[in-house]
Amino acid sequence: MSTILVIEDNDNNLYLTRYILEHNGFNVIDAQNGIDGVKKAFNEKPDIIIMDIQLPDINGYEATKRIRESEIDGGIPIIALTSYAMTGDREKALEAGCTGYIEKPINPETFLSEISKFLNTQQEDGEVQS
Repeated sequence: MSTILVIEDNDNNLYLTRYILEHNGFNVIDAQNGIDGVKKAFNEKPDIIIMDIQLPDINGYEATKRIRESEIDGGIPIIALTSYAMTGDREKALEAGCTGYIEKPINPETFLSEISKFLNTQQEDGEVQS
């Protein structure tokens, strides 16, 4: 079973994300701010991280950079999940070290397949064991 770390401060968004993932067999851990998210990434070593960009302490870009600069990075896919949908926001997330970008509000019908693309890529590379 793959473990997904969801870093999200909005309770409704966290609930929906957790619900979709858990009901599809994923182990979900969460953090409601960037600093806790970075700590949990270090301690839990998840298979994938879903990163909100707008967080109450450090933003998702900074949290991503801290994870990428650490020794635990290991190529963990980090997917930006954000309401930022202006021109250049996707590129900014990718420049910060995110692997992918999904706009909010999420579409429950396509969300799992979007996340699974990143897990499948890691599994094909032999880096993730589910």
